[in-house]
Amino acid sequence: MTQLIGILGAMVLVCGAAYPIKSFAHPIHSMKNWLFAIGGFLMLIYSVLNYLNGGPVFFIFLQGLINISSIFMLSNTPEKTSTPLIISGSLGLVAWSLSLFEGYNTLFFIIGLSAIALGYILAPGTCKRNLSLTLGSLLIALFSFFVNNYIFLWLNLFFAVFSGYYSWKLRKQLLH
Repeated sequence: MTQLIGILGAMVLVCGAAYPIKSFAHPIHSMKNWLFAIGGFLMLIYSVLNYLNGGPVFFIFLQGLINISSIFMLSNTPEKTSTPLIISGSLGLVAWSLSLFEGYNTLFFIIGLSAIALGYILAPGTCKRNLSLTLGSLLIALFSFFVNNYIFLWLNLFFAVFSGYYSWKLRKQLLH
């Protein structure tokens, strides 16, 4: 059951990453944002169940922060409010992760966690957001490989590809 929830959550998140970027008056009206929020919630459930079955606690940190970021995103919380809160939360989780340090691969997780959380709260449809999500996803994929969590590995590789594609596409539009 745990693996099924993880696969379902990952599929919803990949659909969110692949969903076209469109402008809306309020983020709550965006299907892309809802796919991110629902997928993130499913992945939080998976992370907790995986931890209870001997998996690393770090994925709970990641998904908790992503779920908080999703709430900020859907509620259209201004960046000047959400950014300090997410950065503070990230720093707290970084400190906690360092106290649980399980090897240097933990650093990939810590930096990836911070980059993904920041990407979630930056303005949609910007290169800055997509680059942050791409970097974070690649680092979390690397960490996932080291801890043999293939659901998070493939999820983050797909997410990095889609975020990187949208970043490239936005950059190309800006240059023309």
